[in-house]
Amino acid sequence: MKISILGRSTGRGRRGRTSAAVALGAVLALTATACGDDGSGGAGAEGDGKGEIVFWDNNGGVRTDIWKEIIADFEKANPDIDVQYVGIASTEYQSKVDTAIQGGSMPDVGGISASMLAGFAAQGALEPLDERLEGSSLNGKLNKDMIESLRAAGGGDDRLYSVPTSANNGVLYYRTDMFEKAGLEEPTTWDRFFEAAEKLTDKGSNRFGYTIRGGAGSIAQALDAMYGQSGITSFWDSTGRKTTVNDPKNVKALEKYAALFKKVTPAADLNNDFTKMVAQWDSGEIGMLNHNLGSYQDHVKALGVGKFRGIPQPAGPDGKRVQVSNPVDGIGLFKSSKNKDAAWKFIEFAVSAQSNSKFNESAGQVPAHADAAKDAWIAKAEPTKLAAEALSDGSTTIVQLPYYLPDWNTISKADNEPNFQKVLLGDMTAKAFLDGLAEQLNEAQAEWDEQMG
Repeated sequence: MKISILGRSTGRGRRGRTSAAVALGAVLALTATACGDDGSGGAGAEGDGKGEIVFWDNNGGVRTDIWKEIIADFEKANPDIDVQYVGIASTEYQSKVDTAIQGGSMPDVGGISASMLAGFAAQGALEPLDERLEGSSLNGKLNKDMIESLRAAGGGDDRLYSVPTSANNGVLYYRTDMFEKAGLEEPTTWDRFFEAAEKLTDKGSNRFGYTIRGGAGSIAQALDAMYGQSGITSFWDSTGRKTTVNDPKNVKALEKYAALFKKVTPAADLNNDFTKMVAQWDSGEIGMLNHNLGSYQDHVKALGVGKFRGIPQPAGPDGKRVQVSNPVDGIGLFKSSKNKDAAWKFIEFAVSAQSNSKFNESAGQVPAHADAAKDAWIAKAEPTKLAAEALSDGSTTIVQLPYYLPDWNTISKADNEPNFQKVLLGDMTAKAFLDGLAEQLNEAQAEWDEQMG
C-alpha cells in the first residue's frame, strides 16, 4: 500500500501531520443542569454519574435524527442519565460556543472537529481526555491516525481534547443520467470537469452544469479547487513561514474556478451554504456538486443510486490528484461541566462500535472505531470505497490545512467568506483576495512560531 500525503515540513512534529492523518485514517479504517459558571475558568466536577447532561450537536438539523436515536439508546442503557440534545447548525456552531465560553453557559458535551479545536482549547474550555480514554472500553479500539489528527490540532500541548467519531473526504458528485444523455465522459480530470460544466448548462431550461459554494464554508471548497488545479502539494513554502495560497498558479486556478459563477451555476449559489447547496442539487437539474462523504445518504434518498456517482476530486493532466484535507470530527468534554462522569459515559457510548457504526452509516463517513470500520455497509457505500482507493494507490496528495492555528477557523470563515463573494461578483480580483488571505495566514503562523519558541 502506497500513500502519498505531503504537507508542511517542520521540526515541530505533530502539527505538521494534522490533516495527513485524516486521509491515512480513512484508508486504515476501511481494511442544562450541568452547565458551569465560567466556560474557561471553572474546573467543574466529576458528579455522581447520574442526572442530566447537555449535548451540543455541531451539525444540528443534518445529524439530528441519528443523534436522537443514539441518545435514546444511551438513555435506555443508562436510565439514571438524561441527555438534553441541542442541535446547532454547523455554520453557527463556533460563534455559539465562543459566546457560551465568554458568557458562562457551556454544555457538558459537544461536537468538536479538528477545524475548531485549537480555538476552543486556547480558551481553556476543553477537558483533556487522555487519561479517561486510556481507562475506557475505547482504549486501543479507535483509529490511531484520527486520534493523532485531533491531538495535533489541539494547539501544541500534545493533549487529546476530542474523541474521534469519523473522518471525511472531498467528493465530486455527478449526475450519471445527465452525463450519459449529453455523451460526456466521467469528470475524472479538471479538463473534463470544466467541459462538462459548460456543456450541461442550459439556462433557458434552468439546467446548470455545476453548483458552487458561495456562502458559509466556501473557503475550503475554493482551496480544494485551487490546489487541485495548480498541483501545489504544500500549504507552506520551503521555509514553513509563508503560505502558498497566493502562488501565481493558485491565483490562476481560482480565477478559472470563480468564473464559473452564474455562467454555469445558479445565481443563488452566492449565498448557499452546504445544506442549501446539497438540497438544490438533489432537487434540481444540476450536473455536478463538490461536497464530502457526509452528504452521500442525502443523495441516495433524493435521487436513488442509479442517477449519480460520487468519485474522488478530479486529477491533473499528469494523473496526479491533489486535495485539501477534511477535518476529523469528534466529541469533546467541556471543562466547566459539573457532571463529567456522566458526560464521559455518554461519549464512551456514542463512540462504541455499535453507535459509531450507526452514526457513520447515516452520515456516510468513515468510522473511528476499528470494529465499526469492518461493518458490511462500508463496502456498499461507493464514494467511501473510491475515496480510500484513491488515497491508497499513490495517486493522491493531501495538502494539510493549518488546523493547529487558533485563528484558522476565523480567518478561513468570518474574515474571508465575504471577500470570496466579492470575487464571485467581480468586485475583487482573485489575486487581491488571495494576497489578503496570505497576509493573515503568515501573521498567524508567525505568532504561532513565537509562542512555540
